Amino acid sequence: MTGLMKTALAAILALGISAAAVAGPYEDAESAYQKGDYATALKLWRELAEKGDVLAQIRVGALYADGEGVTRDYAEAVNWFRRAAEQGNARAQFNLATLYDNGQGVPQSYAEAAKWYRLAAEQGNATAQYNLGTMYAEGRGVAVNDAEAMKWLKMAAEQGLPGAQFDVAQRYAKGQGVPQDSAEAAKWATLAGNQGHVVAQYNLAIMYANGRGVPKNDAEANKWYRYAAEQGYVLAESTLGIRYSLGVGAPKDMVQAYKWIAIAIARGDSRAIADRDLIAREMTPEQISQAQRQARAWKPSKQPPR
Repeated sequence: MTGLMKTALAAILALGISAAAVAGPYEDAESAYQKGDYATALKLWRELAEKGDVLAQIRVGALYADGEGVTRDYAEAVNWFRRAAEQGNARAQFNLATLYDNGQGVPQSYAEAAKWYRLAAEQGNATAQYNLGTMYAEGRGVAVNDAEAMKWLKMAAEQGLPGAQFDVAQRYAKGQGVPQDSAEAAKWATLAGNQGHVVAQYNLAIMYANGRGVPKNDAEANKWYRYAAEQGYVLAESTLGIRYSLGVGAPKDMVQAYKWIAIAIARGDSRAIADRDLIAREMTPEQISQAQRQARAWKPSKQPPR
């Protein structure tokens, strides 16, 4: 065996993956799956799964859950995920928890969902940590416990999960499970906002506008309002329009003001109609026409901040 092959095999074993799982039938199944030949993939993975191969059990469970190569069957998905979960695989534990959470293939049981989320969370599965934290926050399957909620949400947030970062920011802002701390709230909102979390962006804009947890900075507030507005967050769109009309955080620009108010109205903010009409009084017909063209051409963007 060459040194390169030994190194590769050592890495595989270090990850807890059996050599059988990456050789021969498993690779053939993966190749078939990538080609859309789900029936062949299922046959090959099932043969390995029945011999106790954890990764194959997860793949078989996923095929049944997604209805690929077979009729969708959540009960069978539960069967295979459970086999892998009972062998300690975090991904299988998370999948099984999700099926209990949703009542798919098993009677819905938040207590069972919490049990399996916890096992996966304790192994570092970020989404399991987030879901477990949410269950403690809402009292689903466990008693409401703000400290436990914050503990698990923060673990997920520290792994970079934007939804968890947003929730941690909210809890610092409100003092739920931790002492109230506006600076920490701004820190976590920034992390979430930088990943494109639109409500975090909007909340961060308000924090900069009011100087809460960060120095008051109208230009920075406008930056975050724009990020949220560009993603289609209506409250950010109408607020940004008003700020342009008043020259807050940026030079007064009635075309931009009208544009953003018009976008907000088109997206359902009827309260902004009065603001649009007031803004239009300070504009020439040419400016109004320009703003209307820009509003019609606008499309929401899902790109995170740069």
